[in-house]
Amino acid sequence: MAKLVGKALVAQGGGPTAVINQSLVGVVLEARKFPEITRVYGAKHGVKGIINEDFIDLTQATTNNLEQVAMTPSSALGSTRDKPDVEYCKKMFKIMLAHEIRYFFYIGGNDSSDTCRIVNQEAKAIGYELRCIHVPKTIDNDLVGTDHCPGFGSAAKYVAQAFAGVNLDNRALPGVYIGVVMGRHAGFLTAAAAIAKKFPDDGPHLIYVPEKTFDPDKFVADVQKVYDRYGRCIIAVSEGIQDKNGTAMVTSLKTGPVEKDAHGNVQLSGTGALGDLLADLIKAKTKIKRVRADTLGYLQRSFLGCVSATDASEAREVGEKAVQYAVWHSVDGSVAMNRVGDYAIEYSLQKLEDVAAKTKHMPDNFINAEGNYVTAEFLSYARPLIGEMPVQDRIVAPAVHKIKGD
Repeated sequence: MAKLVGKALVAQGGGPTAVINQSLVGVVLEARKFPEITRVYGAKHGVKGIINEDFIDLTQATTNNLEQVAMTPSSALGSTRDKPDVEYCKKMFKIMLAHEIRYFFYIGGNDSSDTCRIVNQEAKAIGYELRCIHVPKTIDNDLVGTDHCPGFGSAAKYVAQAFAGVNLDNRALPGVYIGVVMGRHAGFLTAAAAIAKKFPDDGPHLIYVPEKTFDPDKFVADVQKVYDRYGRCIIAVSEGIQDKNGTAMVTSLKTGPVEKDAHGNVQLSGTGALGDLLADLIKAKTKIKRVRADTLGYLQRSFLGCVSATDASEAREVGEKAVQYAVWHSVDGSVAMNRVGDYAIEYSLQKLEDVAAKTKHMPDNFINAEGNYVTAEFLSYARPLIGEMPVQDRIVAPAVHKIKGD
């Protein structure tokens, strides 16, 4: 069978990560090896750049430049929150057709995989050969069919280190601390707060994720129990925690109007509302006076200098594998990462329709029976993805005998 010859187009969608550019560079450098791919274009700001025909010719970027970009966090091509419907994808496809694009690589999460699926359908409808490959990316780690997602390991490392630092601070000046972590529907990233815990009394002491119903009264009781035991309490909370009716707690606890994003979703990131509401709840229901709350927000996604080596290498590989599947095997799909042994990764390709617009949740065995912490199974799952952590220790020295004065 004759090889498909034409241009390749790569784009980045959704929230940036610390390693998404590794995937971009993996696609570009691998694509430039194949004579079947005549040029490699990059769309600026994702699908919006395709609609606007805003391309750059990555064939002419130097390898040194690309390697420097690969080590730089955030989306080098720019990203978008546009969520294409069928009509949007039809316009995209017409632009691709005009530029003789034969290979389309879209680096992103759930919505990006769905975009690939729709564009692929449009091409098949008119008999135009177009290889569409979804390159996985999301710090939420919620794509189905894959062990984990590039971007998660580095974000998880940041969260783990942030809570380790908070724990050291809180141990010096005890009180209650609440840290709100990204995760609308999945709690993987919030769960990572436990990774750097070293001593039995270290925080976080409590972890709440969207997969378990959040009960405000039980929450207050949990906090009081920990505080009574240690004289302090550190809490990691997913921004998407929900009440028994499936309503986001930021909505359930708030008396006034709530912010919504462009898609009509309750605004969870970029606001300190949930942390403040939970802090107020503790103050109102207990006698604990020192209660503080932070929202980690966008710092989790592209923090410079906090990159997991495992995450970076795997992000590069998924980009390379995407091109190999498209050119060598002439197939469409979404690249999946499969864990083998302890620890290695093998790659496979899933059907686009099996991934598109679906969400993976934390399995029950990753969350304790009380629904307020993670299990050893989760820690074993996450540690290889995060890699080495900074050193932290405590002073080990005997107490001096007290001498009472007159």
